[in-house]
Amino acid sequence: MKGLIFLLNRLIYALLIFIMLLAIPNLSLHFLENKMNINNASTKAENEIYDNESKNISKKNEGSLKKTNIEEPELIKVYNTKTKDVMVIDFEEYIKGVVASEMPAEFNSEALKAQAVSARTYLLYRLKKYPDGHPDHPDAPVCTGIHCQAWNSKDDLIASHDEGWYEQYWGKIENAVASTKGQILTYDNKIIEPLFHSTSGGRTENSEDVFSASVPYLRSVESPYEGEAPRMHGSIKLSVDEFINKIKSVYGDLNISRNNLDEKIVLGEVSEGGKIKTIYIDNKEVSGREIRSLFNLNSTSFNFIQSGNEIEIVTTGYGHGVGMSQWGAEGMADEGYDYEEILKHYYTGIEIVSMK
Repeated sequence: MKGLIFLLNRLIYALLIFIMLLAIPNLSLHFLENKMNINNASTKAENEIYDNESKNISKKNEGSLKKTNIEEPELIKVYNTKTKDVMVIDFEEYIKGVVASEMPAEFNSEALKAQAVSARTYLLYRLKKYPDGHPDHPDAPVCTGIHCQAWNSKDDLIASHDEGWYEQYWGKIENAVASTKGQILTYDNKIIEPLFHSTSGGRTENSEDVFSASVPYLRSVESPYEGEAPRMHGSIKLSVDEFINKIKSVYGDLNISRNNLDEKIVLGEVSEGGKIKTIYIDNKEVSGREIRSLFNLNSTSFNFIQSGNEIEIVTTGYGHGVGMSQWGAEGMADEGYDYEEILKHYYTGIEIVSMK
């Protein structure tokens, strides 16, 4: 009897082992299938991260930003300065080309978003001001050159950058535009002209110190985070004779020579932004802008250094200095400021609103 019970226990034990052996492969396969599904879902989520972020930010802004009666056009006319033709382009696609052309895609996303809102506002400002075309390109309100704001097609952008640029950065550009879709800048309920430049040199300019009119939202402000700007400092060198001849070719036979430049060139007025508004050459008043143009300088923040028979013209900053500093925006973004804070810093008293 004991032998029979022992044999029966052995059979039950063997049966249990057999059942487990059958079940383990199925359990393992089920585990692997789940694991693969998790990995596939993870990959899909990574591929959709820009789209999801753009949608979430857009929904957030829809509820928080003031709505305007301004409608965003679907298509716009753009004069191509290369082909001399007028193109018809989707409004938001045009903004992508501007952001990618005006600001390095390597920049912080918040800086790119600030550029996108500024570019969109500038385009709308031009559309409202020149509905029948700009005098310099009568068939379109904007052009693809720096006369308006730089724009390049996606194909041209890919061709002009290193291999892999599109895969690495185009999604980032699209996100900057999509996540700020419809957003523009206004002052006193009117669309502003949001001027921008590369590097202010530490402080931006009042509009009247560079251009003709005083504009309330284009005020001089500190721009402290431009340390990484590649053109923060620049210089050109030329002989004293070249320097003198160039000045005389424009302003006539002035009484200047290599021996009296120190006393003949006198600083005049300096702007609040620290740029040179005027200098006097042999008592003749010359604007800083004229000197910048004459010697092709980076900015109107310049200084002459004479050493023997050579003159070095040293500059600080790059561009006209009015409005948003692009490298300043990048610096602010790296310091933790978001695009709204960046825009409200560089454009005094403005509102960020949403179009219909």
